[in-house]
Formats: sequence, C-alpha cells, structure tokens
Amino acid sequence: MPGFPRRPFLLAALGACVSTPATLASAADTALPAPAMDEPPGTAPREVAVFAGGCFWGVQGVFQHVKGVSKAVSGYTGGARDTAHYRIVGTDSTGHAESVQVTFDPNQVSYGTLLRVFFSVAHDPTQLNRQGPDVGTQYRSAIFPLSDQQAQVAKAYIAQLDKAHAFDAPVVTTIEPGKTFYPAEDYHQDYLTLHPDQPYIVYNDLPKIAALKKEFPTLYRSDPVLVAAAKP
Repeated sequence: MPGFPRRPFLLAALGACVSTPATLASAADTALPAPAMDEPPGTAPREVAVFAGGCFWGVQGVFQHVKGVSKAVSGYTGGARDTAHYRIVGTDSTGHAESVQVTFDPNQVSYGTLLRVFFSVAHDPTQLNRQGPDVGTQYRSAIFPLSDQQAQVAKAYIAQLDKAHAFDAPVVTTIEPGKTFYPAEDYHQDYLTLHPDQPYIVYNDLPKIAALKKEFPTLYRSDPVLVAAAKP
C-alpha cells in the first residue's frame, strides 16, 4: 500500500493494512460513557449500521464478538461501485473508506451502544485520515448513517465526547450519510479469526478483542459471528 512503510514479513499477508509497531496509536484505555442520546428500542429485529476506523480486519473482528450482532462484513464505503476494489481503494483516490457493515438486533444492542464500542476499543477517533501507520483517506474514522436518527445519535455522541474531553485530542470522525456499502473481497472476510498468528493481527487487532472483553463483559461473545458461517 502506498503512503506508509512496508515490512517484508507482512507483505505475505496480501500486502494489506501494513504496520510498523513503533507508530501505532491505541484507542481509549477505558470504556467511554454511554451516549446521552440513543435510538429507542427497536420495533424490528434487524438494523444495519456502517462504521470505518482504519483497517477493516480489526473493526470487523470487534463487532463479530458483540452480542446482538448477527453479521459484520468488511467492505468499502464512500465512493463508486466500480472503484470498490482493494487495489484501487489503496490508491487513496476513490473516496472509499475501509468499512464494516454491522447487522444487529436493536432489542439486544442499541445503535448507541455500538457507537460506544466503536469509539472505545475499535479504533482511535482522534487520528485524521490514518490509524497508526496506515495512512490515507481510506483509513479515516467515519460513520455512514443509514437514517436521520442514526446521524443524530452519532453527531450527539461525538459532541458529548468532545465536551467531556474523553480523549486528549478532538474527535475527527466524520458523519457521511447517503453512501453505499460494497462488500470487500472474500479473502478479507473473517480475517482476524482465520489468521490469529499473523503479525499485524497479533500486534494491532487481538488487543482490541481483549479490550472489548475487559471493558464490555456483558456484551462480549467468545464465539464470533462469521461471514463464512452466514453464507449458504
């Protein structure tokens, strides 16, 4: 991927989401406060949300371990259908962000709770157009609301976090409505679970799963809900 250092032992893992340990940023050390504004309890058993926070491997892995989530798919959001391909998105010219589409039961876990997980353990929302050494707008922190209500809850929560000085720097997460999600290639799906010994996963993403278990014990599920298991 252009724009940041490569390391040979990581290039073997499809050349994706390369990192150098010395420059990695961490998410919040403790769980953040719950959103003051949230959606009301769901009237339907299914809702969809889309989040972007750096390499999608780790973000997908986090949400796959959240109770109430029935599916989490890695993909691309923010650009056109014909540029929603890994190698093209990697040129940092498509408008896409590596993102994760989360399908959940709002009667089990609210949209606001997913936001809390997203900001607490899935990524660092104070880094602009990067996560650690993964540099480019495709790694931006973004929320792609699928309804006016999701947009309002997300906007209010960001304001709440900034007002409370929850982080040492302002939240730079963008709210980008009206964007279409496109699933990523099959080899990106369930990557964290399928490659637990891959150096990038060990260093960057397994700590996120550990933080989810520690900070949200009542939300944590030990067995992730996998894309592969949901396919016919």
